[in-house]
Amino acid sequence: MVCILFAVLPCSGGYAQPSNPDWHLDDPEKNLVQGISLERAYEKLRGKPSTAVIVAIIDSGIDIDHEDLKGVLWTNQREIAGNGIDDDKNGYVDDIHGWSFIGGPSGDVNEDTFELTREFVRLDKKFGLLPENKIPGRDRKEYESYKSIKDKFTRLRDKNREEYAYYQRLKRNLDLSLDTLKATLHSELLTLEKIDSLQSQTPTQSFAKGIARMVLQNVDAGTDLQKIKDEIDEAVEQYRVIVGYGYNTEFDSRKVIGDNYSNPREKYYGNNNVRGPENDHGTHVAGIVAADRTNGTGINGIADNARIMVVRAVPNGDERDKDVANGIRYAVDNGARVINMSFGKSLSPDKAVVDEAVAYAEQRGVLLVHGAGNEKHDNDKRDNFPNRNYTTGKKAANWLEVGATASGTGKDFVADFSNYGKKGVDVFAPGVDIYSTMPGNKYKEQSGTSMASPVVTGIAALLWSYFPDLTAAQIVEVIKNSTRKFDRLRVNRPGGGEAEFSELSSSGGLVNAYTAVNLALTIQNQTGQKR
Repeated sequence: MVCILFAVLPCSGGYAQPSNPDWHLDDPEKNLVQGISLERAYEKLRGKPSTAVIVAIIDSGIDIDHEDLKGVLWTNQREIAGNGIDDDKNGYVDDIHGWSFIGGPSGDVNEDTFELTREFVRLDKKFGLLPENKIPGRDRKEYESYKSIKDKFTRLRDKNREEYAYYQRLKRNLDLSLDTLKATLHSELLTLEKIDSLQSQTPTQSFAKGIARMVLQNVDAGTDLQKIKDEIDEAVEQYRVIVGYGYNTEFDSRKVIGDNYSNPREKYYGNNNVRGPENDHGTHVAGIVAADRTNGTGINGIADNARIMVVRAVPNGDERDKDVANGIRYAVDNGARVINMSFGKSLSPDKAVVDEAVAYAEQRGVLLVHGAGNEKHDNDKRDNFPNRNYTTGKKAANWLEVGATASGTGKDFVADFSNYGKKGVDVFAPGVDIYSTMPGNKYKEQSGTSMASPVVTGIAALLWSYFPDLTAAQIVEVIKNSTRKFDRLRVNRPGGGEAEFSELSSSGGLVNAYTAVNLALTIQNQTGQKR
């Protein structure tokens, strides 16, 4: 599941707003924000040749007509666009810029259920009507799992219904209040100071003032009420999907796809609509990696010679293991060297299928970069899928797990939503208020480990374009060993308490493109590579 964080939601953070929207690219020493020193890296690489690197974005879809992305898309040269023929015989018809595993002849999946819901439905069919004393001994372990899943499903469904009702009420009251206050104060800008200036009050005005003050009192001074209203509108929409689809036991998204869902190793289904019906998340992720650095428009991505392959497998809900596995295999088979995966969930019933795809990528030297998740969890103690851990007990060597940081180095350096883990998370990267591409030639700040992951993906693509002989395992080690360290820096640990930043990941540091390039140059010199 992808996750966007809103200022009105409980998981959001109160971070100082960086003055530069490209802060995540800045140099800590020069700009005094904790970016990745990107321009210093390119200064070091000036004059060196580079090779195009294909980067697959497994996500919700991408606006392939965006002004800052259309020039950096991967194009399948073996396929003739629009002829309805599988010219390259890879099993996918007209896959010009990639493939969608959540589309089909009948349309495209947008919303989907959560894996928790799907597991509850599956197990409830088996155990729901059976008295506990009638459960066969061979099924006792699964039955205990069913009881736990049922309890969690019911609790979360009810909690989200309450949250949805709360935000609906807040939205209705704020809609009325906004109109009243704008008319009364003759102003479109409604800050707390301006609202407090309202003296003579009718009952309607008094109600509007009270609602507005309640909403604005916990945000930065000078925040416009309209901005908060827009975020609440987005929150209402998010909860509408969560309640109406995520926890809806009657909803079945697979009807439009037409695959045999009971066969987790089925490969050839989907369609070539890589945009999908809603592609905000994937478009934002793609821009962070590789927005065109040469067109003088919009933003600069991290990698200057990347080609974005679009793999659509992540709905507004939880991704399916089958689709994730096929997305990885498709990317590997079509030349991707790096795969970004800004999604995750807490259950993986077909993990074996995903493991097979991860191993397939590992055998072919393809790097997988994954966002650690936004639940404030210790990933060493709670499952977050997909992950590098094979069911055999071995670990994939081609994997980077990424947590999120903000721009400063105070107590709130680590994003308060970010998962972490001394073993389960490798590095941290900027993931708060990251400005990137949005559908329709627009741009916007978003926060999440979904944003931190493509920062690392972009650095990996940059390294491979200038040092193409490095292996996936070497790229992993270069990125981990070149992280910026903070001597005994104590931070607020997501979820509560404090910890030293160095204890929240295996590398103990923040990614840095400049030091990564220096380390790659050292390896190149030691091995006698010509490039």
